[in-house]
Amino acid sequence: MTSRLTKTVAAALATAALLTFPVSAFAAVHHPAHQPALSEAAVSSVHAPRGALVSAVPVAHLTAAQLDAAAADFPGAPQSSYGVTAYRLIYRTVDHDGRPTTASGIVALPDGRRGALTVAEYLHGTSATKADAATVDDTSTDRLVTALFAGQGLAGVAPDYLGLGFGPGLHPYIDTRTETTASADLLLAARTFAAEHGVALKRDVLVTGFSQGGRASIAFGRALSRGEAGPFRLGEIRAVAGPYDLLGEEFPAAFDGRVLPPTATFYLGYFVTAWDRTVGLYGDPREAFQAPYATIVEGLYDGSHSYEEIVTALPDSPEKLFTPDFLAKLQHPTGRLLRAMRAADQVCRDWTPRVPVHLYSGTKDTDVVAANADSCAADLRARGAEVSVHSMGAVDHTGTAFAAYPQIIRAFARWA
Repeated sequence: MTSRLTKTVAAALATAALLTFPVSAFAAVHHPAHQPALSEAAVSSVHAPRGALVSAVPVAHLTAAQLDAAAADFPGAPQSSYGVTAYRLIYRTVDHDGRPTTASGIVALPDGRRGALTVAEYLHGTSATKADAATVDDTSTDRLVTALFAGQGLAGVAPDYLGLGFGPGLHPYIDTRTETTASADLLLAARTFAAEHGVALKRDVLVTGFSQGGRASIAFGRALSRGEAGPFRLGEIRAVAGPYDLLGEEFPAAFDGRVLPPTATFYLGYFVTAWDRTVGLYGDPREAFQAPYATIVEGLYDGSHSYEEIVTALPDSPEKLFTPDFLAKLQHPTGRLLRAMRAADQVCRDWTPRVPVHLYSGTKDTDVVAANADSCAADLRARGAEVSVHSMGAVDHTGTAFAAYPQIIRAFARWA
């Protein structure tokens, strides 16, 4: 589920001479000189509607040639037709309990393109680090993918999710509710922002995502199909390597070796500490985690530590991280945990997409096993949906994304 491809094309981006803007350069043009701190923004004007735009500043510009150079690691990606300017938006949304908060996200617009544009919304993979977000990191592959959609003449939109990027607080990891609301509310904020640039956003939204974002893209597509994002509706879904079936596929794989043990340890540590805040899994960390990890594990996932720092601080297997009793609960969920996981697994089971759904997987993926895509496809087809599963062949988790996104960019470009 992790988005380790975030750093993979850093060198390519540097070669492409990604241009970044000082925040102050455009602040006075687009909004008042005073831009509230996030803590202030999260609690002030609590009656402001969801999706209200708090601020927008440009963070990057690439010419079409620079986009093509940066996309060298995506073989087969179509050439860009437009240069792109990417903006960081801060907008109003709600937290897991429906309380007002703010979040950040990227909106990338094709330079010189006016009129009505189709939105391609990209949902990123697992990150435990605020600074890795597309709104923050100039070398973010998530930012690049969003820009590549804009280079085709689409409006690229990518939420950071809650608690990442410039969002306050902690990230509620694998939380369908806020992954969906953050995605929908950024879309509404993007509509307001785009209008200031002479751009209208068309009603149909193309949805894609990788890893955690692959799963979130199915949930967001469901929300769009149910009219939960204002005037927008679902145009198409193309989801990559998502953990769609936690109970049936991904959790068993985390304990039987199909997900590499150190990787499973990272994911499960993130999952348990996050779900303790939203679901309630333990009263004291010592109930769930063995010594010495019980005293440090929650702090490791506070948004300030890198993936490498977290993995280095944790043991190399779930058996060494969790107490025997809690490990048994994860392997055989009951009660509150089981109910919450069953609810999370409804993303492929309780609705029928009326548009094509494309799922992408890799046979050597040891982060999110390919069986997740087969399970989701079977569930959606049983409800009458049109679903295609695309195997990217013998590639790992990151390799699946690099193989899939040239195809997805080309497919979405037909909507431009």
